[in-house]
Amino acid sequence: MIDLEPVLTGERVALEPMQEHHRGDLVAAAADGELWKMTLTSVPDRASVAAYIDRALLGRAGGHMIPFVTRADGEVVGSTRFWKLDLANRKAEIGHSWIAGSWQRSFVNTEAKLLMLTHAFDTLRLIRIQFQTDELNVASRAAILRLGAVEEGLLRNERIMPDGRIRNTMRYSIIDSDWPAVRARLMAKLAAGRR
Repeated sequence: MIDLEPVLTGERVALEPMQEHHRGDLVAAAADGELWKMTLTSVPDRASVAAYIDRALLGRAGGHMIPFVTRADGEVVGSTRFWKLDLANRKAEIGHSWIAGSWQRSFVNTEAKLLMLTHAFDTLRLIRIQFQTDELNVASRAAILRLGAVEEGLLRNERIMPDGRIRNTMRYSIIDSDWPAVRARLMAKLAAGRR
């Protein structure tokens, strides 16, 4: 049995288990940049945050999701999660990741992903982590590649977005044999003060 509510702590970033009481913090973080207006991803606003947290907590209760709030220098600045957790095949996806506008392109994403990947490969002993993003989300695609993930290809008509647009999705992965080089790369970026 794995811990579905781990606290992952780094130098300046901490990932803590998402809880009901994080509603206000998540709305405040999303307000930094009015992230709920983005059409390429889903970020909660005041009206949708309860359902957003409820889905995350149901996924955790079902054993296939580990949702976090992201703290930087003590402040809630976003959210991320492991989902599609498949322990039988030792794989998961990292997704539902977003960061408040003023913290984007900072150390936050690099350190948060280092914490998650360390937990995935070193603690959970997974052999595959995948990432997916909207084909049109150029910033997200670049951020995933900066981590050291390998682009695996395009999933055509993968989902229908809330506005009715049919989305193509790009898929990426990091596998266990990639992990030592990816870890070294992320640690070097953080040490150099780069994102």
